[in-house]
Amino acid sequence: MEKLDEQLIARHIKNDTELRKHVEEHAQYERLLEDFNKRVYLTPEEEVEKKRIQKKKLLGRDKIQELLAKYRAG
Repeated sequence: MEKLDEQLIARHIKNDTELRKHVEEHAQYERLLEDFNKRVYLTPEEEVEKKRIQKKKLLGRDKIQELLAKYRAG
C-alpha cells in the first residue's frame, strides 16, 4: 500500500470498525499466503485454497480502497 493509504488507515482505523475488519482480514490473508509461498510443493487442494485466499485478499483490498476514498474526499 502507498504511504498515504497507510497514514489514512492509521488515522481512521480506531473509529471505523468496517475498515479495521477489512485491514485485519487482509493481514490474515497475507500471512496465509506467505505460508503457502514457503512450501516447496502444494497439493492440488492447496493450490485451489491459495487461489481462493488470493481472490479474497484482492477483494478486501478493493474494499479498503473504497473506504479510504471516503476519507480522501473528505
